[in-house]
Amino acid sequence: TPLLCCSFSLAGFCSAVCVEVPSETEAVQGEDMKLLCISCMKREEVTASTVVEWFYRPEGGKDEPIYAHRKTNLEFPSRFSGRLQWNGSKDMQDVSITVLNVTLNDSGIYTCNITRVFEFEIHRPLFTSSRLIHLTVVEEAGEDFTSVISEIMMYILLVFLTLWLLIEMVYCYRKVSKAEEAAQENATDYLAIPSENKENCAVPVEE
Repeated sequence: TPLLCCSFSLAGFCSAVCVEVPSETEAVQGEDMKLLCISCMKREEVTASTVVEWFYRPEGGKDEPIYAHRKTNLEFPSRFSGRLQWNGSKDMQDVSITVLNVTLNDSGIYTCNITRVFEFEIHRPLFTSSRLIHLTVVEEAGEDFTSVISEIMMYILLVFLTLWLLIEMVYCYRKVSKAEEAAQENATDYLAIPSENKENCAVPVEE
């Protein structure tokens, strides 16, 4: 998760560490897609009021507001009406939204604008930042490269084992055939010996 919790055994407490992770840029048609927008505060102990605005720009079009968060959630009338869901954190460092039931027409550029007003005793500085997400929606999820490599290696191993088994079978067949040929030759040579010589071949028995 973008907001990581690090434990310090000596201090005996757990503090949240904010990490600005980029959003994924490919979504699958019919599934939900979280548009990740992280804006970490360097001084979390300072109170700040945060306003978040989300815009969508289709290819060749203009930016149009689709969602805003000003203490409460506000969804603007758009092609996303009823399909946007707030998915941010309570400390307003994660100000992500989720697009439900993504369609192919949802491809485009999404802009996340964050405006913060820090409440110091003397002054109230203003901080703004933006995140751009170039989203592409595909009909089906592409296969993971690692799984493709694993599948290829599995087929290579299967072919290797099949060839090895075939070679072993041929080797055993030839070995058995040679043994049978040798036995048949010995039997033929024995039958070719005249009967009187066969008697001489008998081993004399001593009394």
